[in-house]
Amino acid sequence: MKARFIFALLAASLPLSAHDLVIANGRVMDPATNLDAVRHIAVTGGKISAISETPLTGDKVVNAAGLAVSPGFIDLHAHGQTTEDLQIKAQDGVTTALEMEGGVYPVAAWYASRKGKAPIHYGATVGHISARFAAFHPEMRVGQWGGGRSRLALLGPNPAGANKVAGPEEMQRMSTAIREGLDEGALGIGFGINYTPAATPEEIEALFRIAAERKVPAFVHTRAFGIAPIREAIDTAKKTGAALHIVHIGSSGISDVPQVLQLIDESRAAGMDLTTEVYPYTAASTMLESAMFNPGWQENLRISYGDIVWTATGERLTQESFERYRKQGGWVIMYMMKDANVEKAIAHPGVMIASDGVPFVDGKGHPRGAGTFARVLGHYSRDKKLLPLMDALAKMTILPAKRLEAHLPMMKHKGRIAIGADADITVFDAATIIDRATFEAPTTPSAGISHVIVGGTFVVRDGKLVKDALPGRAVRVTP
Repeated sequence: MKARFIFALLAASLPLSAHDLVIANGRVMDPATNLDAVRHIAVTGGKISAISETPLTGDKVVNAAGLAVSPGFIDLHAHGQTTEDLQIKAQDGVTTALEMEGGVYPVAAWYASRKGKAPIHYGATVGHISARFAAFHPEMRVGQWGGGRSRLALLGPNPAGANKVAGPEEMQRMSTAIREGLDEGALGIGFGINYTPAATPEEIEALFRIAAERKVPAFVHTRAFGIAPIREAIDTAKKTGAALHIVHIGSSGISDVPQVLQLIDESRAAGMDLTTEVYPYTAASTMLESAMFNPGWQENLRISYGDIVWTATGERLTQESFERYRKQGGWVIMYMMKDANVEKAIAHPGVMIASDGVPFVDGKGHPRGAGTFARVLGHYSRDKKLLPLMDALAKMTILPAKRLEAHLPMMKHKGRIAIGADADITVFDAATIIDRATFEAPTTPSAGISHVIVGGTFVVRDGKLVKDALPGRAVRVTP
């Protein structure tokens, strides 16, 4: 007993390790500073506490020799927000997944519903679509647009929230909802104008003015596809002074992508606060019952029935099955882009990478929710040599962080490897990283990602998901 007591005293007197965790011998790649060298990274209390050329000591030491160590990937366009959806994203190297296009409403209730359930960090804008449906359908609890089983089918055909022009009363309700959402910490205002075709340019302009007034960006899915509706959004942002982010430029621009990229460059050169993103696939995905498929959809999307796949069965649609499934409601995949245009957007300077990952339903869905980031790093950067690895990493780390940090100071601590930064870190093998998700097996995790660390906690370790790890925290504007 006495010997045991003396041993305990000796153990207590030994110096503690300097850090909680050390990632040793990795090729540290930090696009914010262009650091690309072997370093030892220490983590303490959820923050990066040291970056050293010489070895460090820690309670846990992970040998990352031969592996790249980068900031965790930031996805600005993640509709899939369930625990399971975010676990799949973590296995693609994502440490922060934000619902910026569709947004949510009510905002405070949505944040409360996610607390303690997220393996990675989460957040959302206040959604114009949801606020608009709430204004026209007050009996309907809207929640997250596109975040689960659609309620649109329950409203019957031609719902007013999508297809009726707003009068003064509805505009007042919408404006109030948007302002309340921003007061509750929303990250901006999300617009899916193609899903609310009755929203007039005047309505959108009025809500852009709120974004400008509150100094938050508008994240916009444009009214239709091609350069004309993108120009409409840019002109509205110029008129109101709102910061603008145009989502999924590959599908928004379709065959006009080269001209759209030129327009964005010219607008930025003229002083606009304007950004965009792309996902690395030639097919899109959405809900068949949505207003996107109102009459005229073939001209808008520039596709026909046979270019649409019913996700649940994998069947290509006909006019008969299109009409039947549209009444039922559910997810579809649309083949509508050319790889050459997607490649132009991926390689273009300043274009971010974001997944537009929709929720997986019974293991079905679009592979972009599982493989976007590994696909860019493996297929497009390494294999096709479309862009250098450091440039690809910048598009998924420091660029999205900088898009948000002006109005969201916490983002100054994400998207970089720096002392004091959040310990959101992705460790991967640059020689083997690749997407494995397919349209037939869309939830298959990416390969070549060894470790994903969120706030100093492993959510992926040695290539395997840590299933009970839920360290994700809210990304939210604070007063």
